[in-house]
Amino acid sequence: MDYLTKAKEIFSKDIFAYETTGIVIEAAEPGYAKVSLKIEKRHLNALNTVMGGAIFTMADYAFAIASNIGGDIVVTINSQISYLGSAKGSVLYAEAKPIKSGKSTCVYNIEVTDDLGTQIACVSVTGFVKSK
Repeated sequence: MDYLTKAKEIFSKDIFAYETTGIVIEAAEPGYAKVSLKIEKRHLNALNTVMGGAIFTMADYAFAIASNIGGDIVVTINSQISYLGSAKGSVLYAEAKPIKSGKSTCVYNIEVTDDLGTQIACVSVTGFVKSK
């Protein structure tokens, strides 16, 4: 089974990200994931822009996939998000890549953009590796 199929099978059980929010897994392999979200009315806040929580959920989901798909059990210790701009396009993407992968901790950067290339947010996540 390839990693993308495995990720879709495993992470479709994340009811909030997968079902409630509607995030789609686009790519997955150990240490990397890309997810997308078609912006719908349900994702908008009172200012008619994408809710920060939806953006953060995408980043968290991408991190979970990238850090866990290789067989490790990794949980978040700390997350920091910087919102950079509002989406101009109709689809958001979150792409997770590791900065450090150690025996007990890992650090990932997640970039959130839209389909027009607009930078939406950057997220830094520190994870605790429970097992390898």
